Amino acid sequence: MDQKQKVAFLGAGSMAEAMISGMVNAKKLPAENIIVTNRSNDARLHELENRYGITAVKRSELKTDDIDVFILAMKPKGAEEALNELKPQINKDQLVLSVLAGISSSYVEELLHDEQQVIRVMPNTSSMIQQSATAISPGQYAAMDAVLTAKELLSAIGKVYVIDEPQMDIFTGIAGSGPAYFYFLMEHIEKAAKEEGLDPELAREIGAQTIYGAARMMMERDETPTELRENVTSPNGTTAAGLDALAKHGGGEAMMQAVKGASKRSKEMSAQLQKVASTN
Repeated sequence: MDQKQKVAFLGAGSMAEAMISGMVNAKKLPAENIIVTNRSNDARLHELENRYGITAVKRSELKTDDIDVFILAMKPKGAEEALNELKPQINKDQLVLSVLAGISSSYVEELLHDEQQVIRVMPNTSSMIQQSATAISPGQYAAMDAVLTAKELLSAIGKVYVIDEPQMDIFTGIAGSGPAYFYFLMEHIEKAAKEEGLDPELAREIGAQTIYGAARMMMERDETPTELRENVTSPNGTTAAGLDALAKHGGGEAMMQAVKGASKRSKEMSAQLQKVASTN
């Protein structure tokens, strides 16, 4: 990405900070070229400015002429007001990345200019350590150059996947909620370790390293999860006993239902937010 480009975050919440942290650590842009703004929380702006060396300004003081990429990272309920304020300050060629949960790219396009370049973005909280799984879905007016810019910028916080917008809900079920599934698993690994006399902190490190290594192996080898599982499972062995216990207690089905449940809730929330947005 061009080191001279400027990126402005509209919103200063936890996801904005996770993305800012990843971008600053990746050093794809000078920190001073990253701007963060919100409506009224000066203390939060100063906190982010001091922590990351970025530029923080009040929304009313944001100069938009030289901004190349706007990242909408405010809460969805404040989106309409923020977009109405932004409209007279930007032109259709400036790129808008929308991290507004449950808000379609078409809604953002409608509130801004005709043919506004909008790309919907969904990172996860691992952005902070540059290990996010981030989905992007180009709006109907986003040029290929805009998609490439978004991919390069967001690659600073992890891996980027281009998907169709209707797939955002299942992406949420997998990647958006996925870190919590892992943390939930680790909670129970720690409990089992403690009952068997192993220090929970040591069990946490062992468990995390084991899952990290297994994930790396799956990503680096041309084998399916089923093949990898079968390769490490000997008949009547310890792994088989563990897998039998998982099956007996509904482990696999529980995981499927977790992903489907999160995806279903994402669809419900999107419908609710779009309904509210369209009636305001």
